[in-house]
This record gives sequence, structure tokens and C-alpha cells, in this order.
Amino acid sequence: MDAAAHPAPPRELTLADFDYDLPPELIAQHPLPDRAASRLLHVDGERLADLAFRDLDKLVAPGDVFVFNDTRVIKARLLGRKPSGGKVEVLIERILDPQRAWALVRTSHAPRPGSLLEFGHERGAPTTAEVLGRRDDLFELRFAENLLGLLERVGHVPLPPYITHDDSAEDAARYQTVYAAQPGAVAAPTAGLHFTEEVLARLRGRGCELAYLTLHIGAGTFQPVRVERLAAHRMHSEWYQIGEAAAARINRARAQGRRIVAVGTTSLRALESAAVDGRVQAGARDTQLFITPGFRFQVADRLVTNFHLPKSTLLMLVSAFAGMQAMRRAYAHAIAQRYRFFSYGDSSLLERAR
Repeated sequence: MDAAAHPAPPRELTLADFDYDLPPELIAQHPLPDRAASRLLHVDGERLADLAFRDLDKLVAPGDVFVFNDTRVIKARLLGRKPSGGKVEVLIERILDPQRAWALVRTSHAPRPGSLLEFGHERGAPTTAEVLGRRDDLFELRFAENLLGLLERVGHVPLPPYITHDDSAEDAARYQTVYAAQPGAVAAPTAGLHFTEEVLARLRGRGCELAYLTLHIGAGTFQPVRVERLAAHRMHSEWYQIGEAAAARINRARAQGRRIVAVGTTSLRALESAAVDGRVQAGARDTQLFITPGFRFQVADRLVTNFHLPKSTLLMLVSAFAGMQAMRRAYAHAIAQRYRFFSYGDSSLLERAR
């Protein structure tokens, strides 16, 4: 029998395929004083180039379209108590209306429907939330006042668990992109943290077009993959919206053979979720798209992104985009060259694997 005519099926991917050892001191705990002072690793197949983020405009061509996620991080972490005095920590997952939200609730005993949670005592402005129900790990809460106003008054910046300090005024300013506009995210689209008004102006000066979409990053982005077989993983759901003008700009560029540069994995997930036969469909939807090696990309040609956690769905996504071997080399190089990792860390520009 001709083995070439009957090739072996591809090996099933497991969590171990996306593991690596990272020295803890390379996890960036604070942002650099200057957003654009970060380093930029250009990954193009086997070719790696160490650059500065401000070199980004030297790597673009007139007509390239940069697609940004303009979500705005809300102060989604609430510290409170039960009427009995027990401590409660709430992380808002998704705002449903001005007073209701799905949330993760951490407490000694799971609250039951009808029970109340109390917030704001430490800032002299107490308020309550009623537990309406539960769906899997999430609780539906109804607050006694406008939720966005409450979060702004007594909420905390929902820093990732690998950042070890309490949130501060620095985080409130810097765990946010300069173009953030639509409130609703509980984590920053971190690839965008490197952009300044100067960098954006230089891209426009090079003839690049800028387009914006919104994907509200949920608390699920912090959750680890708990299964060894990737095929068994259930991706968390996130809401996104792409406007008619942005979709038209992206589709026109694609039709003309110009490149689409996704800024961040969230922009890329929204673009690929909205793609039908290579065209981006405008509208608002939920996505549970789980991108792993073997995925066929329809829209993005390049990806600006940070360095991601071992065994994370984001590392799987970038491995699908640039190639597993390319990303293994890139991460080994970044560690050897002492790049800063994760949300406040350095950046990379990935070319899509051919």
C-alpha cells in the first residue's frame, strides 16, 4: 500500500504542546513610563528581528489597514461583604443593562438567589446587589443603582492575576488604550497599550488606514484551559460589534490586495468570527471562536500582539497564525533576549504563516 496515498492523520493537539518555561522576573509588573518605549519582535517565519515599537511605521506600506479594538476597561472588580459580614469579591463578566450583570463571585459559600451582597462601605457609599440566579460559574446580579457609575466610584481595575500589586492610579490610566471608547471590558486589549497618538499619526502619515471595532473582553480570558485535549475545551463567549464603515474599509482593502493588520488577538478573533467567504460582515454578535493550529484565516495578514501565558488560548491563537515552530523559536528568543512578558510587557509583529 502506498503510504503517501494514505497519510497518517494529524496528531491531536494537547495542552502540553503550548507549554514553556518563563523566568518569573520577565513578567512585567508595571508599564514603562513611555507607552511606545517597548520592544518589538518581528516574526516572519524563521526570520526574527529585534526592533523598537516606534519602528512599527517602518514595517508598513501605504494602504495597510490597522484594525483596533476600541473597548474600554471598566473598574470591574468589586470588594464587598454579605450582610453576615463574610467577605465577597465580584468580577463583572458582562453588563446586561444599566443595573444587571453576569459576574464571577468569590466567597466562602456560594450566594443563593434572593440574597444580597453589599459594596462601597470602605468608601462611605454603601449599596447592594441582589443575586437573581446562576449559570455555570456566573451569577446574575441586579444592583440598586447604575452599575457603570457604581464601578467608577468604588470599583477596582481588574488586573490580571500575574500582576501582584494592588491596582493604583497608574493602572487606571495605563491599563487602557489611548483610543478606548466603548466601556465594557474587564481586561485590556493589551497589544493596543503600546500605541500613542504620535505612533498613530505616523501610521497615518505613511498612508495607512485605521479602522475600529469593539470586542468586550470578558473574565473568561483569565481562566486557564482545564482539559488536556484541546478539542474538549469550551471557549468563553465574548460580545463584539463591527460597524458598516469599518467593514467596508476592510473589505475594500482586501479586494484591492492590501494588507489587514489586526492589533491584538481580540481584533483578530472579531474579524475572523465575522468573516463569510473572506468578507467581513458588519453587525453585533457573540463569538466563542477557538483558534488553534489548522485554522484557516480569512481576513488578517499580520498581527500586533504581546507575549502570552504558557498553555493559554492566546498562545494557541498566535501559534495558529504564525506557525507553531515559528512561535517556539520566537518565544525562546524573547526569553533569551530578556523581553518583558504579558500585559505590561513588550510586543511583537507576526506575519501570517504561508
